[in-house]
Amino acid sequence: MPNTAYHLLEPEHVTSRVVFASPHSGRDYPWRFLRRTVLDEETIRSSEDAYVDRLFDCAPQFGAPLLHAGAPRAYLDLNRAADELDPALIEGVRRGGHNPRVASGLGVVPRVVAGGRAIYRGKIARDEAEDRVARLWHPYHGKLQDLLDRARIQFGESILIDCHSMPHEAVEASGRAGYRTPEIVIGDRFGASAQQDLVERVEAAFAAAGLRVARNAPFAGAFSTQHYGRPSRGQHAIQIEIDRALYMDERRVRPNANFQRLRTVLRGVIAELAALGAQEQRLAAE
Repeated sequence: MPNTAYHLLEPEHVTSRVVFASPHSGRDYPWRFLRRTVLDEETIRSSEDAYVDRLFDCAPQFGAPLLHAGAPRAYLDLNRAADELDPALIEGVRRGGHNPRVASGLGVVPRVVAGGRAIYRGKIARDEAEDRVARLWHPYHGKLQDLLDRARIQFGESILIDCHSMPHEAVEASGRAGYRTPEIVIGDRFGASAQQDLVERVEAAFAAAGLRVARNAPFAGAFSTQHYGRPSRGQHAIQIEIDRALYMDERRVRPNANFQRLRTVLRGVIAELAALGAQEQRLAAE
């Protein structure tokens, strides 16, 4: 098993209602898993949001926590529901209603990585799959909800910024002729997971940093955005997708020459995001 379900970076004093999370940047690959997979050490990482935790690790300096995964996405996908079990991979799981994520091999225990490449030869035991969920999924999401509850108690509302990266080829495939592809995609489940003004301010922060921004296409948000986005209860969730080509050699899964520059640009954006709602809070107190 991975050594830990999650890593938590916390500020000395919490001054923000924002919680940053990175569910797909885990890179603690169990050696038994690496021995079992039919993929090589680079291909198994192709679904990983590699180094996204490092891009956002300054968040505590602006009063906001950062929660990021320990387990890699190929081992357990924390951006899926705990019961999204794949009958094509896991022994003893019955086929239920159609779930496009599970059908494509991207359930909570993935069957494939990027490009539909199979992780295993054959099936795995249901006990093993459920053990991964118990040991890794539940602690991560329990801590994430705790952080959101703490922010809501302290500030009256909470905002989840769920941080991801997207393959450059996925961005290109979604583009239209004559239009430049986005570098950042903001997902709010088409308005369902966060108040419009918050989403607009997130979009403006990235645009002001000189980054091309789109909303909900090609990624509108998955489990975390859908599950935690409850604007009527004062709990908002916004997904951020960053084009991997901006900071990473995707084939070798290594930071590229632009990594530090993007990290510096994002530092200013993260400061803006951590301040979301601060103005309204001051006005309410006056």
